[in-house]
Amino acid sequence: MPPDGWRAFASPVLPDALRPDWPAPPGVVALMSTRAGGVSEAPFDRLNLRPPELGGVSVNAAVDDPDAVRQNQRRFAAALGAEPVWLDQVHGADVLRLRSGHLLASAGLPQADASVSTEPGIACAVLVADCLPLLLCSADGSAVAAAHAGWRGLAAGVVDHTVAALCEAAGCPPERLLAWLGPCIGPAAFEVGADVLLAFGSDLQAPDLALFRPSPRPDGSPRWRADLAQLARRRLRALGLHQISGGNLCTVADASRFFSFRRDGRTGRMAAAIALRR
Repeated sequence: MPPDGWRAFASPVLPDALRPDWPAPPGVVALMSTRAGGVSEAPFDRLNLRPPELGGVSVNAAVDDPDAVRQNQRRFAAALGAEPVWLDQVHGADVLRLRSGHLLASAGLPQADASVSTEPGIACAVLVADCLPLLLCSADGSAVAAAHAGWRGLAAGVVDHTVAALCEAAGCPPERLLAWLGPCIGPAAFEVGADVLLAFGSDLQAPDLALFRPSPRPDGSPRWRADLAQLARRRLRALGLHQISGGNLCTVADASRFFSFRRDGRTGRMAAAIALRR
């Protein structure tokens, strides 16, 4: 297995997409997009998947041509082999149980930061541009889940809630789950303040250096470099998961491949999705 827990996805439509390299059951399909393979123009170039329904909420919000986004979404769904249910993500911990009706809903996107599915062809999907995308499945291939795990969501318990919902859907303990961590902002780029450490109950004077490395600014003001993937990995292990892969690619470090809100501000969104085969 490659050290980053992924393998290239050979597709004429999405030539640079990532497939998790994990021992998932054959009935599970999963995919993570990159910037390649879409039709959006700068600064959203090229495979921006952020739904137009989300609109623009700030000067830096991604507001792309709706027709381009729709075409990008169709390409992603075709490569995945399932239809994603897009979420209105709010950096919270709510988990949505997907049903076939979610594909037909016309009253706006459901508000949640994670979803679980047991219905073939209906994909759990999360949008990211530095936050951590987390994909999970049961070892017997009966249920799948995806979670949007930025630091706020992690601190709020999105991993805990998603694992609990997936275990309930699959009727299994956490030990029977598999997890994959996709590309996110890496510890070399993720500068945080005391509020982030306090949100995780960390001691400001003696933080866990594997999670928060002191990195004061030139003027002496305290800052730390946080390891988002390691925070999620620690939480998954504490919940009882043993098979955890991925989490070693930094979105900020590779501008040609990944969207990054921290790096670019006004930019597009990638997606990580997982589904049961039809």
